[in-house]
Amino acid sequence: MHIPDHMLNGNTVPSITSIISSAGIVAASYFALKSKEKPDSLKFAAVTALIFAMQMLNFPIQNGTSGHFLGTTFAILLLGAPFGILSMSIILLIQTLVFSDGGISVLGANILNMAFGGAIPGILLLSFIKKHENNILLKNILIFFASFLSLLIAAFFCVLELSFSNTIDFSLVFPAMMGVHTLIGICEGLITIILATLLSTSTIKKSENLSFVIPFVGAIIIGLILSPFASSFPDGLEWVAEKYNFLHNNAPYFVSPFKDYTVPFIKNEIFSTSIAGLVGVIITFIFVFTIGKIFSLKKEN
Repeated sequence: MHIPDHMLNGNTVPSITSIISSAGIVAASYFALKSKEKPDSLKFAAVTALIFAMQMLNFPIQNGTSGHFLGTTFAILLLGAPFGILSMSIILLIQTLVFSDGGISVLGANILNMAFGGAIPGILLLSFIKKHENNILLKNILIFFASFLSLLIAAFFCVLELSFSNTIDFSLVFPAMMGVHTLIGICEGLITIILATLLSTSTIKKSENLSFVIPFVGAIIIGLILSPFASSFPDGLEWVAEKYNFLHNNAPYFVSPFKDYTVPFIKNEIFSTSIAGLVGVIITFIFVFTIGKIFSLKKEN
């Protein structure tokens, strides 16, 4: 669902979304600094790296369409609301600057859609999920709907941006986007339940080492081994854009070093994607770990 450069017409929508997202990141940073339940820096970095790697795994949906894990609700469940939002914002920043996944001119829109719009259900339902920690069935139902709705809200924000920028009429893009992302949202809910169950066991939650090692190793395995086998079908937004002819092939405003998750000097496609995935996981981990350490120092002072 990453909007590329040139898809939103004019400067109004990109400018407004950039201002809103910037203000939101400042607010999330403030609440993260003030938070009494800060995640460990290693866990913060490892969970973020895992979400980055999971987003590389496009899976087929229908009619030659694919989807990928969003992970905003998952981030909020494991890291808390402010750190979950920061985690997603950093992922989107790295995807744009390092891999050309999403346009630099519309980075604010992508952050608004996926980091903030996608966070709304998780934030609203987080207290209920924690309250029913011991009721596994109810807890998983709440996680499913929070994750499912997070995907739909992110898609709806994208619909509004496409409509307000006069890229395509709302009456056309709304049913197309919401239809395909409903299917992706179902997968989002199921994946979130599985990941949250695996990483929220009492043994892992009580061990700082396991809460870091398991998601980090998972991220390495996905980035290095599984990422080359992701579906090559266009994702939901690309599929809709191709269907209604608003997917432009103009050159991006910024060319990233590992464009489309490949290493330019490696000719073998599988090996190239594998190394790019590993590089992405490592960059994400180091960057987020550094941010986490800054927040930890603030707490100590």
